[in-house]
This record gives sequence, C-alpha cells and structure tokens, in this order.
Amino acid sequence: MAECGRVDSNTSSGHTMDKSITLPPDEIFRNLENAKRFAIDIGGSLTKLAYYSTVQHKVAKVRSFEHTTKEAASDKLYEISVQEEVTARLHFIKFENAYIETCLDFIKDHLVNTETKVIKATGGGAHKFKELIEKKLGLKVDKEDEMTCLIKGCNFVLRNIPHEAFVYAKHADSEFRFQTTNPDIFPYLLVNIGSGVSIVKVESEDTFERIGGSSIGGGTFWGLGALLTKTKRFDELLQLASKGQHTSVDMLVKDIYGGSYGYLGLTGDLIASSFGKSATADKEFSKEDMAKSLLHMISNDIGQLACLYAKLHNLSRVYFGGFFIRGHPVTMHTITYSINFFTKGEVQALFLRHEGYLGAIGAFLKGAEEDNPNLYSWGENYAGSSGLMSVSPEMNPMQRARSGTFPFDMLEMDRLERQLVNLPLLQDPSSYIPDTVDLTEDAPAREYWLYCFEEALDGVVKRALASQPDMPEAAVRAEKFRQKYRHKLQTLRHQPFAYGSLTVRSLLDTREHCLNEFNFPDPYSKIKERENDVALKYYQKAVTSLDQLSSEDRQFALVRGVLAGNVFDWGAKAVSDVLESDPEFGFEEAKRQLEERPWLVDSYDQWLERQKGPPHKCALFFVDNSGVDIILGVMPFVRELLSRGTEVVLASNSGPALNDVTNSELQILTEKIAAMDPVIQAALREDRLTLVQSGSSSPCLDLSRLDKVLAMVVRERQTDLVIIEGMGRAIHTNYYATLSCESLKMAVIKNSWLADRLGGKLFSVVFKYEVPAGKSNEYDPALTP
Repeated sequence: MAECGRVDSNTSSGHTMDKSITLPPDEIFRNLENAKRFAIDIGGSLTKLAYYSTVQHKVAKVRSFEHTTKEAASDKLYEISVQEEVTARLHFIKFENAYIETCLDFIKDHLVNTETKVIKATGGGAHKFKELIEKKLGLKVDKEDEMTCLIKGCNFVLRNIPHEAFVYAKHADSEFRFQTTNPDIFPYLLVNIGSGVSIVKVESEDTFERIGGSSIGGGTFWGLGALLTKTKRFDELLQLASKGQHTSVDMLVKDIYGGSYGYLGLTGDLIASSFGKSATADKEFSKEDMAKSLLHMISNDIGQLACLYAKLHNLSRVYFGGFFIRGHPVTMHTITYSINFFTKGEVQALFLRHEGYLGAIGAFLKGAEEDNPNLYSWGENYAGSSGLMSVSPEMNPMQRARSGTFPFDMLEMDRLERQLVNLPLLQDPSSYIPDTVDLTEDAPAREYWLYCFEEALDGVVKRALASQPDMPEAAVRAEKFRQKYRHKLQTLRHQPFAYGSLTVRSLLDTREHCLNEFNFPDPYSKIKERENDVALKYYQKAVTSLDQLSSEDRQFALVRGVLAGNVFDWGAKAVSDVLESDPEFGFEEAKRQLEERPWLVDSYDQWLERQKGPPHKCALFFVDNSGVDIILGVMPFVRELLSRGTEVVLASNSGPALNDVTNSELQILTEKIAAMDPVIQAALREDRLTLVQSGSSSPCLDLSRLDKVLAMVVRERQTDLVIIEGMGRAIHTNYYATLSCESLKMAVIKNSWLADRLGGKLFSVVFKYEVPAGKSNEYDPALTP
C-alpha cells in the first residue's frame, strides 16, 4: 500500500503531508508499471492525469483438434485454452492540485517500462507546475493549446461513450436523463465556463471557431462571492448557494407589478432585477441568499448568451462544461432553467459525464497522433471507472471522499479489437435506444434487478471457480471479483446514473468487465463444451424428423424448436436451477414447458403467411446460446431458410458472455454440422451461409455498436430480414427497435418477475414479426400499415 498525502497550503516548504489518504496502487494508478505515454491537464484546483498502458489479461480460446488421432482419443468436442493477451487501455485520474506533488512521487516510483520522454500538458496550471513535473518525472513538458485539447476530448467522448451527454432535471424522478448519441456528432456548440466564458462552434474533427464569450463566468462568481460572503473556497460558495433563497435578495416581477405582467408574458416569479432588493431593503442579507442570487445572475447571463449564439448559428446541440460546471447539481439546475426559459424549451442544456477529463483526453490524443487512436473504437471499462457521482455541495467530506470524486476520480477506456458502427438497417440511428427499460427512471424495476444480480453472485463465483479447477489462486481472484461486483451494485443502488442509464444490459456488462478484470474470461466454457457435444449427437435425428413433416407443420415445428432451444439459458436463474438439479432435462422437456398459443406476443400467423411468398434475399440472424439453442433450435431454422433460397448471415459474439455461443465456437460447430448435413455443407461451400462476429461480448445487443465487417456484409448481401433471438437481445434490448427491413424477434421469458410484469407467466413466448412502416407486405394485406 502506498500513501498519498495532501500538501499543507500553510507550509512554505510544501513538504508537510497529512497522511490521511492511502493509495492502493492497484486501485488508483492502475497498471502504472506498463504506462507508455502521459498527458496532464492542470486547472485552478484540479489535476487530470492521462496515461496509456498495455494490459495483460487472460482470454479464452477454442480450436478444433489438429490431428484426427488426437480427436479420436479425446472425448471433447474442441480444445479450450486460456491464453495471455495484451491490449491497450487509457487511464484518466482526477485529483485536487493539493495532492499533485505526492502523486508525482508515487508515479515516479512505479514507472518501470515507460519509453516516453515527453508529457503533453494543457490547462492554466501547466506553466505553474512545469518545473515540478519535469523534476519529479524526468519528462519534458510539452504544452498544448487548451481549447484544441478541449475540443478533441469532447469529440472523443461523444464518439466512444454511449450515454455521455445528459439533461439535468432537478425535480424529476431521475435527475439525470441521458441522451442517445447521434452517429454524426457535428455540428455542436460548446460553452466552456472557466474563469470567463468561451463559446465555441465545432463543425468537424479539426474545424472549430470561438464565436463569442463573456468575462462574466466562474471567476466572477468566485470573486464576487468571496467579496460578498468572505468565503474563499469555490465549493463552499456553492454549498452556501444550495441553501439560499434568491427571492430574499432579487427583485421579482411581482415585487414591481404585484403579480405577473401578462401583456409581456412575464410571470410574477421571474427575476426582474438581480440583487434589486439590496438597494432598498433596510436589513442584512444572509450569505446563503446572496450566493444563490449571484449564482442565478451569472447562470442566467451565460444561458441567454448561449441561446443567442445557438440561434444565430442554427445549432440545436449545446454542451456546457468547464470549471464552473464540474457536475454540481446547483449549477446545472440554474443553467438548465435559464436555457429552457430563453428558448421556450427548443434547446436543451446538455452536460457531459466526463466533462472534467476533456482537456486531458485531448492532450493525450495530441501526443498519440502517430498511433491514430481515432481509427479504433473504445469502450468504458466499468470495472476500473468510478463513474458519474453526485458532488452535491450538501454532501459532507466523508460522503464526497466515498463518492470517488474527491480526492480521486477515475475513468478507464479499453481499445476494442474491432471498429464499431451502426447496423445499416436501423430506420433512424439518431433515435435508436437499445434498452427497453431505463432502470434509472423505474424504481421498482431497479430495486428488483439489483437484488436479482446480487442474489446470483454466489452462483457466478461458483462457475468461475469451476472453469479453472487447476489454478490454486483462482479462489482468491474469485473472492476479489465478488467484492468488486458487489461494491459496484451498492454504488449503483445509491448512484444509479453512475455509468449512464442503468439497464439490465449495463448490469450484465459490468459483471462481465469485473470477471475479466480478475482473469475469468469464460466461466461457462466447460458447460458450453459439454452441451454442444450432447446437442450435436441429436442433430441428424432432429432434422430428419422435421423433413418428414408437411410444409405448414414444419414451419411451426421450426419456430417451436428455436423457442425451446432458447430455454437453455444459464443466465436465467429459473433455468440454471433446473439444469443443475436435473441433468436429464432436454430439448423435448423444454418444448413441453413452452406456453401454448396464443402466445404473449404472437405474430406467428403473419410470419407463416409471409413464408408462403417469395424467399427473402438475405437474413441476418443474431444468435444466442450454445448447445441445444444454436444446434437443435437455430441451425434447423437456418437450414430451412437456405433451402428456400435465402442467404444467411449468422452473427455471434466476438467474446464470451454467460453461455452465449462465440464466433470461434460457432465456426467449429458449423463445420461439425456441415459434415452431417449436405444442405449446410453446400451453403458454406457456395458462400450462402456466412459466419460473422457481432463485435459484442455482452448477453445483450446494441445495434449502434456492431463490427464494421458485419455492417459491410449486411450491405453487400442486401439483407432484407433481421432475426434477433433471446431474452437479452430481443426483450431487454431491441424490443422497440425499428428497422428499415422486415424483422423477427423471438424469445422465451425465463424470469417470473418480468413475465408477471409483462402480463404473462414463466416460459411465456414473444414472437414479434414486424414489417417497417411505409412498406406493405403484399403477401398478407392484414400487415399493411
């Protein structure tokens, strides 16, 4: 454990420390020994450090046995191995300037493999601390333009972090309302409120212009506030403002006219004159009331300026950032109110989750231009990020420290193997929302799912250990995983907005990130291998039985087979309990569990009618689970599509999640099936059946972040049918997704609480066939919009 103390501002030497802060190196400056490049943004009170590191972690790999003799001698379907892989990670750490010297000492002591000789620096404090940085780290400080860094950082987070931007609504059930990120982030207006105000129009990655500003900004609030209240600290001023009543100091419309001024459309509660009562009232005003009045005055001025420039340049997206914002609810509320008033709701004030890191991110990108970081997609690592935390002035120091914002706040971004893009078939990518329910706004659902994930934790730990029986240290890592994920759940219970909108998908993804953090890349690998092996033995019998049915009976049997296969989901407790207690539970037993028609959501008759028409040109099928699901449910369905003349693209996960089939596993399984089935074999040979990675390692599906190769294949094949299978991909996500082609969403509800909420029961069926609005289905007039 390393210690990081706070510099005593009253000590001239600057070396007297309050050793009250303990820094576990694996929790704050993570992976520092492998840091390769640095950047730093030093403001008036906060330092933001950025560094790039290489991270070595374990990944699960599967491959066919290379030699027939080895395969024959083994009772296993394929070889499973856990290998070391090196990936790139960006680390961003924010802390108060008072800690900078000790933190620099800590960094110096733990640098091992760095090759860099330069540290990129930006911010007003870069000059002030230049000598200290160079002395402590032995790196040359190369200063970058502050505004350029700010814009580069803003572009980066808007491109790479879903739910980055939010609207702040103080009195709503959910105070943070996260926005869907438009694929085209330009143009936008950035209002940066530091000591003064800069208003910047951003038109492209490298094209921006400062179109206006004001000398009345954060410095004005701080300076006038200090004169009025004798309070020197910025946060203390905000705390005073949060407790004040501005109406005691401000003159309102009703104070002049006795009520509203209807002729001009002014309500009585509007401020007619900031500090107007102080000139006439014969009394002392409280510090709290004066601070609140001052905050309103400056926020209203900035809000009106922003609105005027937005209208002048015809910009609808206005982002606010800078020292004055810093995530403070009081500030965000007053700016939001101002914007709503002056634009009559036409423009929303947008804030950014990682606004405090923009300068550091931009400075880092400037130093990494030779590596072209914008060529890659990046994803937030929930396991290593502290997330958006409340920094309300009402919080006491212990709460603030516990929130992660002071003294330290962290963001980690992992470079993804594949570039991610929108599915070309999304009807309107700018309005697409992957998740069906926002748990940030739905309190009963949030409480249930948080409880559900906490209850399932022991089972996940058990399976993680079972996947690595020959590793003695696995028990220690499993316990660390348990503690980390439980802490994340506790954080989300109190701060549900920490990583954007809280959803079932984000809870699942956070769990996967934590498992990977402690080197459990595929806890279900052995279960998947066993179930794949068993299911393959029944494949020929299953398709032979289907081939003997009449066309109409076969269509229903195929659909019923996909649904029965989807029951085999180890992520659903109701199913995993059955599979663990009854190993003989099989495909036929699953069929008997299914709800009888009419199903909970039932478009089967329309689908059947469509099948009587010409075949689709190409079907994109997002598959779900290994074993019975993919082999006995999906593949016979795919076989039928191929037999009808439809090309098929099977999209499976790039990496493991629960018992979902991965692309590498599916490649092996498809080869095994092709050896038994001439229809599949011919389709592979003629390139009518294609297997592509989705780009995801999640049990859910975000159609706005898919592998670029998959998007290219979808365009080239002129895909006209999208099939999405499973509760995670078709219920928790994409239930309301609208596509520009026909779509089919199939799932079995394997959670009693969810089934009850949807008006069904356990093992209810969702079979949702949709034709896009404006495109009639000539084969079934009833489906014509």
